[in-house]
Amino acid sequence: MNDLDLLQQIDNPARTLKPMELYVFLDPLNPQCWELQAIIRKLQIEYGHYFSIRFVLSTKLFSLNGLNQTPNIDTDNLSHPVLASVAVKAAELQGKRAGNRYLHKLQEYLMIQAKDVSSYSFLLQVAEEADLDPEEFKKDFHSVHTARAFQCDLHITREMEIDEVPSIVFFNECIEDEGVKVSGLYSYEVYQAILQEMLGEENLNRQSPPALDELFLKYSTLATKEVASIYNISEQTAERELKKQVLQQKLERITMPEYTLWTLK
Repeated sequence: MNDLDLLQQIDNPARTLKPMELYVFLDPLNPQCWELQAIIRKLQIEYGHYFSIRFVLSTKLFSLNGLNQTPNIDTDNLSHPVLASVAVKAAELQGKRAGNRYLHKLQEYLMIQAKDVSSYSFLLQVAEEADLDPEEFKKDFHSVHTARAFQCDLHITREMEIDEVPSIVFFNECIEDEGVKVSGLYSYEVYQAILQEMLGEENLNRQSPPALDELFLKYSTLATKEVASIYNISEQTAERELKKQVLQQKLERITMPEYTLWTLK
């Protein structure tokens, strides 16, 4: 058993019963990783019964040695790009959903509001807004468990020779088979085709999306384009339905230079 096998066994001792497992390699500060999240959501909605997902943080540790130049670090004023990834691993200790919720909230601030998400104090604020236990998050941020989880992600990144983010590695249920690595960002249809080919099924059983209300309970912020894609409708139709939700005071609209976002009110 090599190091990667051991890490996978520790991380997931009960092998998933789903026929496929996807390792999704992300850097929270990478804009393309934000775009990939929309594709992952649609895949989960339509074909989530076929696969489980493991998000792996692959942050480049540039200038990390700078953190050790001062013997006494003022933690409250600490700022470094790697801290965002450490914060996500700390959030995951409160559960997988909590970790995903924190990651998305972090990316919202970075991509939508162009906030600097590399400071410790701001990362604490995000924890509260992502409905995490702030005291537990603060304790976990400094814990050895978070450090080991982050080191494990970096080790998996090296073992699988990931040199670009985002990347996805597709594994089937036969552990002897090599995974299929897809580096970079592609259209939804590319990932769909890989799933179909690896599952060896001519027609996959595609699940219908939930009602709009349920969708926003699952994903609190969505773009018009993303909603249109999920329901396979035009953007004009999607916007019309979303405006109805605004009139009912269920959603609010956020207009960005390049796209429109809708979030739970």
